[in-house]
Amino acid sequence: MQLKSLQSSPQGKSSLAQAQPDSDLPFSLQDLKNAIPDQCFQPSAWRSIAYFLRDLGLVVVLYVAAYRLDIWWVYPLFWVMQGTLFWALFVVGHDCGHGSFSKWSWLNHLVGHLCHTPILVPYHGWRISHRTHHANTANIDTDESWYPLSESQYRNLPIAQRFVRFYASLLAYPLYLFLRSPGRKGSHFLPSSPLFRPSERGGVLTSTLCCAAMVTLLLGLTLQWGVGFTVKFYLMPYLVFVVWLDLVTLLHHTTPDIPWYRGQDWNFLKGALSTIDRDYGIVNNLHHNIGTHVAHHIFLGIPHYHLKTATAAIKPILGDYYRQSQTSLWSSFCQAFWQCRYVPDQGSEVYYQPHRP
Repeated sequence: MQLKSLQSSPQGKSSLAQAQPDSDLPFSLQDLKNAIPDQCFQPSAWRSIAYFLRDLGLVVVLYVAAYRLDIWWVYPLFWVMQGTLFWALFVVGHDCGHGSFSKWSWLNHLVGHLCHTPILVPYHGWRISHRTHHANTANIDTDESWYPLSESQYRNLPIAQRFVRFYASLLAYPLYLFLRSPGRKGSHFLPSSPLFRPSERGGVLTSTLCCAAMVTLLLGLTLQWGVGFTVKFYLMPYLVFVVWLDLVTLLHHTTPDIPWYRGQDWNFLKGALSTIDRDYGIVNNLHHNIGTHVAHHIFLGIPHYHLKTATAAIKPILGDYYRQSQTSLWSSFCQAFWQCRYVPDQGSEVYYQPHRP
């Protein structure tokens, strides 16, 4: 199903006020907002903190268990479980970055740093670039996250960059933090990066210093306990976390039937609808319903624990404009890998194409 075209709105603006009254969609942002119960837009600091403490407590329990057991065949299971919990902590920090953790910015930023610093994510640097992603979703020219290459860019992509993007895509996140993506300049760690406004540089520096302190701690642990200790108890879970982050982000924005837009054909609501909900099975609750991605993109201020209610409320209005994957994660990843290499050089509404010699 292809979305109909909308008239343009200023890029980068995602507030409800930017809804197009003359849009040819059969609904508006206001229609969707009116359908959602008011309480869905109200974060509970205590409830959010409870989820944070749950994740943190499980991380501690797994570390104690793995250290005391110290059995070689337990470690792979520990890596998967702990890396998944690192990912859960990232999602809590993700809510903090959106302001949906609580009504208080200071609490959001505090918990955001507590969640992101241990997994070497610069909270403010990531928060700001992620804001750009949400304000420009599905805009080929200005989106920040897993945007497609044009065919000519794909054909001329250096071998090293092509390898990272298409063959090491599930381990690409650390490189993205340092280097961003092809055609986008700036590091999430440098306050002078073009990613940031002058008024934001102080916060970016704070987050970078927090990550530097974490690296110093890891180096100290390595000197005290050896490289094997750091690899077993940190590096391997960290890599599992990176795979989770790259996989989820990729699959929510990379399928052959989701349109991308250029220039005047792009609109915030149309872009927000160019994503897809996915079912992650037994880890849905553990990673805070991140699979309910459509409602999150339309109203990013909804706390994760209200996303299912919000989705149920807007699905009747969205109708065929709502997308939910019915395929397995593995099949979806293979489809994204083989069929989603680039988009045509021309056209205002385009779709991913597979590699052709």
